[in-house]
Amino acid sequence: LGIGTPGDGLCDILAQAADHDEDGTPDVSDTEPTQGADPVAIQGASGPEPLDQPTDTFPRQYARTQRLTLGEPRTISVAPDGSRVVFCRSRGGSDPVNLLWVFDTASGQERLVADPRALLAVTGAADDAGDADDAGDDDLPAEERTRRERTREGADGVVSYATDGPGTVAAFALSGRLFVAGLVSASARELPVAGPVFDPRPDPTARRVAYVSGRALRVAELDGSSRELAGPGLDDVDRPNDAVSWGSAEFVAAEEMGRQRGYWWSPDGERVAVARVDTSPVDRWYIADPANPSRVPTEHAYPAAGTDNADVTLHVVGLDGKRVDVEWDRAAVPYLAEVRWTAGGLHLLVQSRSQMALAVLAADPDSGTTNEVFADHDDVWVELVPGTPTWLDDGRLVMTADLGGSRRLLVDRVPVTPTQWQVRAVVGTTDRSVFVLANRLDAPEEQHLLRWDDVNGLEPLTRSVGVHTAVVGGPTVVVRFTSLEHDGARVGVIGGPEFASFAEAPLVRPNVRLHRVGTRELSTAVVLPRDVPFDAKLPVLLDPYGGPHAQRVLANRASYLTSQWFADQGFAVVVIDGRGTPGRGSEWERAVHHDLAGPVLDDQVDALHALVERYPVLDLSRVAIRGWSFGGYLAALAVVRRPDVFHAAIAGAPVTDWRLYDTHYTERYLGNPLDDAGPYERCSLVAEADALTRPLLLIHGLADDNVVAAHTLQFSSALLAAGRPHEVLPLSGVTHMTPQEVVAENLLKLQLDFLRRSLGLDWPRL
Repeated sequence: LGIGTPGDGLCDILAQAADHDEDGTPDVSDTEPTQGADPVAIQGASGPEPLDQPTDTFPRQYARTQRLTLGEPRTISVAPDGSRVVFCRSRGGSDPVNLLWVFDTASGQERLVADPRALLAVTGAADDAGDADDAGDDDLPAEERTRRERTREGADGVVSYATDGPGTVAAFALSGRLFVAGLVSASARELPVAGPVFDPRPDPTARRVAYVSGRALRVAELDGSSRELAGPGLDDVDRPNDAVSWGSAEFVAAEEMGRQRGYWWSPDGERVAVARVDTSPVDRWYIADPANPSRVPTEHAYPAAGTDNADVTLHVVGLDGKRVDVEWDRAAVPYLAEVRWTAGGLHLLVQSRSQMALAVLAADPDSGTTNEVFADHDDVWVELVPGTPTWLDDGRLVMTADLGGSRRLLVDRVPVTPTQWQVRAVVGTTDRSVFVLANRLDAPEEQHLLRWDDVNGLEPLTRSVGVHTAVVGGPTVVVRFTSLEHDGARVGVIGGPEFASFAEAPLVRPNVRLHRVGTRELSTAVVLPRDVPFDAKLPVLLDPYGGPHAQRVLANRASYLTSQWFADQGFAVVVIDGRGTPGRGSEWERAVHHDLAGPVLDDQVDALHALVERYPVLDLSRVAIRGWSFGGYLAALAVVRRPDVFHAAIAGAPVTDWRLYDTHYTERYLGNPLDDAGPYERCSLVAEADALTRPLLLIHGLADDNVVAAHTLQFSSALLAAGRPHEVLPLSGVTHMTPQEVVAENLLKLQLDFLRRSLGLDWPRL
């Protein structure tokens, strides 16, 4: 197993605690996985019966369980040889503290590696284990709070970790402190270092751990000593407000590109590629807490559309401190989307600001020079696809590109997937095989795992109707499967066992039907209350997201839990994915270029009208719409532009003026407003405020640093100036997500009350 025995670097300090955790609890979990899962559709264990809960309601349960996700296996990785599966999971469906687990594929045994409550109690981070229930949430470094906001992470405990090359050692942070775990011995302990600790990562040989502390990248040795490897220097003293940082991702990389990290170990563990971020060119915004006026506003470097981005550079830093600057044409391709070390060296994925050009660059870590090994161009935009670039063992480059109307897998620049499949992500390579997630263009509500190799070509590994994601390591493939046929997610090894899930069963059971309606065959879900009389007439609630990069019409129950709750209150709920949403091919996604309003709204109206013949139960004289983020924009847009169709709207955290949203997302769709402000003016809600004639409820978290509260406040001011009645619900201390249990629970109830008042409904709450 390589590293995993005393004397092998980092595992040497972990072997001391191999027999049991420091609080005396055994390593082996009480629940053993079920053997013999079906090789195509994983089925089996669902975990122990949950403890009896007090009288509950769905809004309370949904908030308490963080949308029914607590207790599920998550944050999964597989050792490169396939011998171990590492994952996080809390002890129950309402327990927000994730523990670290390891599953041995040979023995079929699952073992507990790290319990944050026990570790923090033993190390003195809490007075006793009972005080560690939040697993150090109050002590999180600012960088970790920001990362959790970018990833919409609401849980606690071990929510992220990194492993060494063979997958035998893991590092993670709790309460801003560094912990390391032996995945063979199934033991964990603190490595005392100067902190606070953020994003710790062992080097591939498990001899030391790097981590970010404040604005610097540090390296910890096995004795607990640590030193700064890269950080702001004397040449940065003229930068305002601590603008320079090393080893962390800038805002648009974390929020829009999917890059959450800012440093990467070399395979031999002797050097680190480090991103240096200088936010001094970026405009400063200030987010205050009006409910606590004594608090100093938080300064936020926010690159709004048309303004300057952070200056991001890459450097290779040796453990001896020697630094090599990586050079590329940053004026042409300034966005650093991904960095990868391979057996062939260091590679960068870069993108132009217009996002019409993308390139993979090979960098010489000794000289810093780069040369282009792959390039793509599109007259609209080039998509960043998760998992790319990557390489097969023989050195062939694996990428994707939009060709012939769909996003296709390229191996050594040759398309190897047919045009009827839309590739969504590359999840792994083994020897000469590539594993991808994709959907057929005629079934965007599904997602499947496919394998391609030279011998067999393209082979679907999953066939059951539903949504599959996967993690691959050697011969071991772990699949997460959701469908309309069962609650929650099923996670397990293809051809092997399923992992126990302790997630609660929802208190609603979706009654949903999926359709393709209208001339554009719009993906649509209809959610009805059960036992609806044949001659009933139900008010209609549209419940979309409707924008790029997200789908609501999916073949899994979790997508419709809140919709079903509204349906159970007497609504016919309709969910529509129109143009711009993923899964329907290149032309479909690009239909919103320079217009995020017209095609999106037209598709909502067209699908609704197309449903009436199939569902006479729909009462089109009482139609409301609700949404959050882009869905909030769409909801407000609906009542502003089409009051003939929509009679009330709830807009949560809406983007009302696209000039106030970030560069990377907004300029992809609307272009740079400095070049052409027309698309921004045509898509602005603020500019159309005087057209509102229907009830509108605006909801916004005042601590939101993604869609800032200025969107709602400026729109509200414009509505007031135009004499247009509306309601505003400000959420003090709430960000773009609403993890607070009391907020999330009562928010659903308040929305229901608004809909009843606005549509003239008088039946009692169910």
